[in-house]
Amino acid sequence: MEFEEAGRSSGISRRRVARLGLGAGLGAAAGALAGCGTSGGEKESRPPAGPARHPERPAKKKALPQLIGDGSTSYTGRQPKQPPAPTALEPGQTPPQFVVFSWDGAGEVGNGLFPRFLELARQHDARMTFFLSGLYLLPEAQKRRYQPPGNPVGASDIGYLSDPHLKETLRSVHQAWLDGHEIGTHFNGHFCGGAGSVANWSPKQWRSEIEQARTFVKSWRTHTGWHDQPALPFDYDKELIGGRTPCLLGQENLLPVARELGWRYDASSPGGLQRWPDKRHGIWDLPLQGIPFPGHGFEVLSMDYNILANQSQNSTRAPAHNYPGWRTQATQAYLTGFQRAYETNRAPFFIGNHFEEWNGGIYMDAVEEALKRIADKAGSGDVRLVSFRQFVDWLDAQDPAVLDRLRSLQVGERPAGGWNRYLRGSKSPATPGTTSRTGAPGQTAH
Repeated sequence: MEFEEAGRSSGISRRRVARLGLGAGLGAAAGALAGCGTSGGEKESRPPAGPARHPERPAKKKALPQLIGDGSTSYTGRQPKQPPAPTALEPGQTPPQFVVFSWDGAGEVGNGLFPRFLELARQHDARMTFFLSGLYLLPEAQKRRYQPPGNPVGASDIGYLSDPHLKETLRSVHQAWLDGHEIGTHFNGHFCGGAGSVANWSPKQWRSEIEQARTFVKSWRTHTGWHDQPALPFDYDKELIGGRTPCLLGQENLLPVARELGWRYDASSPGGLQRWPDKRHGIWDLPLQGIPFPGHGFEVLSMDYNILANQSQNSTRAPAHNYPGWRTQATQAYLTGFQRAYETNRAPFFIGNHFEEWNGGIYMDAVEEALKRIADKAGSGDVRLVSFRQFVDWLDAQDPAVLDRLRSLQVGERPAGGWNRYLRGSKSPATPGTTSRTGAPGQTAH
């Protein structure tokens, strides 16, 4: 499998390459109860008989939000706009079609894309996962606070944000969590090549990277000096339960650390298939997937940059006359991938994106159109646009035997005899539908 690092082959500057993303968090801080008591040594006085003249007042709960640490984050209660607690499928019940739109960026750089997709999600009652880079909350003036494993102090293969863009990112991340979205992590410096690549990091180095990312999110007030800015409305340590590595590299040494930290999933696998997921090292493995690529005999990973790499050979500013056809092709790739899963094995469908205007912004238009078309089917109740967190909540509520049964379905395979028969324990093999294998040309990761 080939992996291409965006920016180096395309000739664009590091500061404008893939505004990638890292995680943040929801939190818990116990509310103190106020009370009063009698001083010791005094004889207890008894109230007169009959109704109490001064009934005891209920203790007051501590007002929310409750600031955490330096006030960069806070506990504001249960996250709004969450679905009811998931339940196990009934015997023979058709599984929902889950769709997760995720963003390896979560940095607002003045192009309005973060607010644009927050509004789109509100219009269609969709939830997403935003992978926030810790560096996007660290001012460039403070860059020496970052000690990237295997790289010089302060180094990064993505640019630090300007102060105005850092403030815009804070506002967008704040609103995203209040809208019910998940804040995951894309770590920090996005190192994909050379000796310092994340592909070569040890578990100890991954732990250092994660701890630094958490610190940058939890201490942005200290690092910026902006004490008049509102706190993020979540406890980062509680919110962060998964992430996606730069260029989909380094997962093997990351997973043991993720498990020790209590993470519940990782979305870093490259070249996954549209099948029901399993766990690795006790962590749900939720890969980007191969999907049909219209007009080609191979499949492409379900991410905007991978489609770009196959259309314009990594150029982010290809001749504009290509844009209409490429936009249509990208949209159809997403919709065909969705339809294949929806009509056959109902495997969850994962789509990765970046807040970038590559090739005239056609990939943003494509994913917006795909979301709208998929959301049209969500009204039936059997299509759910969720975050990764919400999806693993559902997985953890299921009977393991049912999940094993779902995992036995291959790409494009329909359950023999229909879902009712298949999930009631029938041992009949799945009926093949349209199947295809991911081909090497589509395997560029970013």
